[in-house]
Amino acid sequence: MTSDWVDQRERGTPISLILIRWIALRAGRRLTRPLLHPITAYFLLTSSQVRRASRQYLRRVLTVRVRWWHVYRHLFYFASTILDRVSLLVGRSDVLDIRIYGETVVEQQVIGGRGCLLLGSHLGSFEVLRAAGIDRKGDRIRVLMYSEHNRTITELLNALNPAVAATVIPIGTPETLLRVRDAIDDGCIVGLLGDRVDNPKRAVPCEFLGGEVLFPEGPLRLAAILNVPVVLFFGLYRGANHYHIHFELLCPETQDAPNDLDAHIREQVQSYADRLAYFAGHAPYNWFNFYDFWSPRGL
Repeated sequence: MTSDWVDQRERGTPISLILIRWIALRAGRRLTRPLLHPITAYFLLTSSQVRRASRQYLRRVLTVRVRWWHVYRHLFYFASTILDRVSLLVGRSDVLDIRIYGETVVEQQVIGGRGCLLLGSHLGSFEVLRAAGIDRKGDRIRVLMYSEHNRTITELLNALNPAVAATVIPIGTPETLLRVRDAIDDGCIVGLLGDRVDNPKRAVPCEFLGGEVLFPEGPLRLAAILNVPVVLFFGLYRGANHYHIHFELLCPETQDAPNDLDAHIREQVQSYADRLAYFAGHAPYNWFNFYDFWSPRGL
């Protein structure tokens, strides 16, 4: 996997996104969902890169020959999660049917008053995390993210809820590590995504869905440096208004540093890739990395 996603041109204009936001808030989810079909058809017809990336991935997870309607369903699932993100950001999680599995895994990690890292991916919806009930105090979730990528969409959706924007910790600043450490020490849950590489030199080759792919080592190295537990998070969209949230412990807090830290990190990154592959196989249309994920150029 390369860092192609960093350079991927953001699609959509501020005017069209503002229109989508207005329609979603005024008309509601039930009346807005039919509009996703023409939007999906537009991207299916106009974006060869998206079609190619979708087919490339679906060939690895589906047991049938990939047809255009499989790609359509893939894009429709993506559009559905984007629409639902509007509802989640304005606090309307009540319109969604959300089932949670493994919630006690998170509770057990923060029971002592210290936080943990919550490692997600671009499989499903990360925003649905805020509806999972693990942030009962309302201010205990922080999110590490590249705020410069997809700036138009990010700024527009954050405008729906300024409190959400305030929880973002930008990646790549001199203060990033300090802010994460302070948040963990304050009992916060710090969420980040672990399936996109920005620097191939800081990545680990892993077996993933029948090929070798680079995954970033940063999240697991950060956990090792801060000596905090890592919990996996998957917010899977299951069609209509249904979401299934899964939490799993990937790496507990340790008292002593591993003898071979680099080997330990490589092992944990591969474990992350294995669980990502497992859930991708069970929810294949939730994969939202629409670029050449298996490109050999990054290996």
